[in-house]
Amino acid sequence: MNLEFDADTEEMRAMVVAFAQRELAGRGDTARAPFDTAGFRRRWRRAGEQGLVGGAVPADYGGSGLDAVASSAVMEALGYGGEDTGFAFSVAAHLFAALMPVVEFGTEEQKREWLPGLCSGELIAAHGITEPEAGSDALSLRTRAERKGDEYVLHGSKCFTTNAPVADVFVVQAATEPSGGFFGLTAFVVEAGTPGLSVGAPYDKVGLRGSPTADVHFDGCVVPAGRVLGTEGAGATVFSASMKWERVCLFAIYLGAMRRVLESTIAYAKEREQFGSPIGGFQAVGHRIVDMTLRLESARLLLYKAARGLARGDQDEIAPALAKLAVSEAAVQLGLDAVQVRGGLGMVGGEAETFLRDALPARVFSGTSEIQKNNVARALGLGSNRRPNRRR
Repeated sequence: MNLEFDADTEEMRAMVVAFAQRELAGRGDTARAPFDTAGFRRRWRRAGEQGLVGGAVPADYGGSGLDAVASSAVMEALGYGGEDTGFAFSVAAHLFAALMPVVEFGTEEQKREWLPGLCSGELIAAHGITEPEAGSDALSLRTRAERKGDEYVLHGSKCFTTNAPVADVFVVQAATEPSGGFFGLTAFVVEAGTPGLSVGAPYDKVGLRGSPTADVHFDGCVVPAGRVLGTEGAGATVFSASMKWERVCLFAIYLGAMRRVLESTIAYAKEREQFGSPIGGFQAVGHRIVDMTLRLESARLLLYKAARGLARGDQDEIAPALAKLAVSEAAVQLGLDAVQVRGGLGMVGGEAETFLRDALPARVFSGTSEIQKNNVARALGLGSNRRPNRRR
């Protein structure tokens, strides 16, 4: 099992780290300041020029054609090089939750129309799935899409939609057959500015503040039938496929950010003195940092195992769920430990405090930690209503 990257991937990682440190400086965590849309788009265009916002898209449509392993490596480098985890999160959500469904399920015409601009950084995409009454229960969407001739009319609302305040294109899930279960959902590509589509005010979030998030409303929004992704009733399949990319490659951002925070925590423990000695020499502090290292390295192994499976086309449901679960839980605990090592300094604005806030949402989005455990249990054959055969 080769855990090393090839020379091209290592070179690409180094370039992304240098780019992020140079062009994406700043944490983007000004909670009460108005969101700087123009500044966000400037950085987005730079990221597009670097190939970051379309890396996994085939080269024929403007991307770099990276597989899941290389895509994860790039996201890890982005998380390490840039302190604004929210911006990196927006890039990954755009790529894995919105562009990859177009790549895998779009028609040739849809790919040619949308992907080049979305890969170049000219356009930004958002994925609308979560609703006030349908978070973990994605098959209970209340947003409806009614077929009328060659058009669909959408009614309903989405919440917690990443990139919504700046999005040019929305990939939207709606119920075309409310009682159809898995086959009752349909995915659509909807342009911003379409009559009947409106976006609410950006959220003031506890973390990932550099990622603009808002509600999206559909009030008689008319979408041509040619904007359906896949076929009518295939929305759940589209969503499941995008989640595999997101739960693996997006979470590599946290690996990079954890590495950056771990390194700064080690440096702090070597320099900070109490009772005449560096605090890193105290067993309680040293063991805590060892635990931080263990969590990071363990989570990294699970994520790249899942990435390799995704790159091979495996249909494994367990590896992506375990990777997402391990990385998100490790990130929160590592953030808590980084704050604890810094003591009082960890309570004020700084790298550790910011990372902890950015890590907290990781346990919730893309399926909560509890949902990931449910997914793994189901894949293991647990939770069946069938009675086990009992030997007498």
